[in-house]
Amino acid sequence: MLRKTIKIHPADNVLVALVNLENGETIHHEDSTITLIQEVPAKHKFTIQPVKQGEEIIMYGIIVGKALENLSKGSVITTENIKHATNSFGRKTGVFNSIKPDISKFEKRKFQGFHRDDGQVGTANYWLVIPLVFCENRNVEIIKQAFLEELGFSKPNPFKNLVKQMKKALTLGGPSEVEALSLDEAKNTTENRFFENIDGIKFLTHQGGCGGTRQDSEMLCSLLAGYLNNPNVAGGTVLSLGCQNAQISLLEEKLKVINKNFSKPLIVLEQQQEGTEIALLTKAIKATFVGMAEANSQERKPAPLSKLCIGLECGGSDGFSGISANPSVGHASDLIVALGGKTILSEFPELCGVEQELINRCVDENTAEKFAQLMKAYSASAAAVGSGFDMNPSPGNIKDGLITDAIKSAGAAKKGGTSPVSDVLDYGEYVNKAGLNLLCTPGNDVESTTAMAGSGANVILFTTGLGTPTGNPIAPVVKISSNTTLSQRMPDIIDFNTGEIITGEKTIEEMGEELLEMIIKVASGEVVPKAVALGQDDFIPWKRGVSL
Repeated sequence: MLRKTIKIHPADNVLVALVNLENGETIHHEDSTITLIQEVPAKHKFTIQPVKQGEEIIMYGIIVGKALENLSKGSVITTENIKHATNSFGRKTGVFNSIKPDISKFEKRKFQGFHRDDGQVGTANYWLVIPLVFCENRNVEIIKQAFLEELGFSKPNPFKNLVKQMKKALTLGGPSEVEALSLDEAKNTTENRFFENIDGIKFLTHQGGCGGTRQDSEMLCSLLAGYLNNPNVAGGTVLSLGCQNAQISLLEEKLKVINKNFSKPLIVLEQQQEGTEIALLTKAIKATFVGMAEANSQERKPAPLSKLCIGLECGGSDGFSGISANPSVGHASDLIVALGGKTILSEFPELCGVEQELINRCVDENTAEKFAQLMKAYSASAAAVGSGFDMNPSPGNIKDGLITDAIKSAGAAKKGGTSPVSDVLDYGEYVNKAGLNLLCTPGNDVESTTAMAGSGANVILFTTGLGTPTGNPIAPVVKISSNTTLSQRMPDIIDFNTGEIITGEKTIEEMGEELLEMIIKVASGEVVPKAVALGQDDFIPWKRGVSL
């Protein structure tokens, strides 16, 4: 029989509706009954006991809000009757003892990856073309136009043929003929790739590098250095104008901080030194082609799962994300950590309310203190511009049951599983410790995934309850749905469905293991995630302090 509700933690005073519940319906919970006093849409929460004005709403075992009015037993919680509230946090307390998962199925497993000189292993083999300043965006685009189709990396666009048909239909028959046309979808193919061992040449553009604050340019150079150092990148071409804040020397300095023995092929050109635009572009295109020929000599070879560095992301979350998709990712993270790999949990505004738990999980006092200070500084900077973490949930989040940031955060944190926190990284810092790493980023999906790839993630897991096409230029993004309805409605963007947890057909542990099996296939190039097939190359550097 299909479950109708779930209580996530024994201390909770709300239940989550797993299906739509009717006004007046009687819910049997433990040794009592609850008569609903209004309809409860699936994914939303209702009280299991009376809650007085000012009293706390408890979910996931922590404070996620306070009542703005007296709530009767069986009341739906909404943005009108509760407000955001969280537990306070302080110093690390006690000794954290984690329980390692059973990794016997995976201990001897390998993935087929690209081995780099510094010991990192890529799950893909890309060449990167990047500008140090927005003035070079046009030149990057010209190089892109020159390479993609000729090298067999361009993605077919079925809509171009649709426009051709519409022109003809409008001329011959008018608007009605246009409406009758159907889309003839072209298949994504790389059968004609000139460089067989290169997965693509990726072109990043941005609006930074000059103007703004010097801090923004420094952070941009740290981010770009991380992209060049990412194991999925074989080499890169960097275009500089010459007079901008983000100087070549600054990029080189950041590269040395990340990897003092950086040895990948790197082509760096400055337009104001090269002279004409034609001279710059000709030199860049020739050098890039030769560099790619060198990168093409690399082939996939077996690597232990300890060489995986997995980004843990959520976006377009719903009321089921923290029950199905995020805990499944959390279990996969725990498996990877137990196998000696690295995982990255980011989105600091979406860790609001679970700070003390994460502090207690930190391996030492210094790590805990760094996390606490970053959270406090970020929260203060948001408040300074008239915002706050409590404003993080989007209209879509709220509509689908994530009423407060604390509710959203408690569910989002489940992506980090139960492993100890081995390190805490500020934005632009690179992962170098095995285990679970916390990375300071906004909750903005693309700003966060952009940062995780810049910190070394070679695969990113992305959970969603509402659906989002987000991808990344260099790290394959695996999209994981929290519910079966979404995976059936948007199969073109969803790679993995955890909806069977909601229906009670599978456990979180089973889903986590299945997810790790998929990660191994993606890391080996056997499975191409939908975001990669669609060419979803999202890249947005964070302008510090502006974004949630």
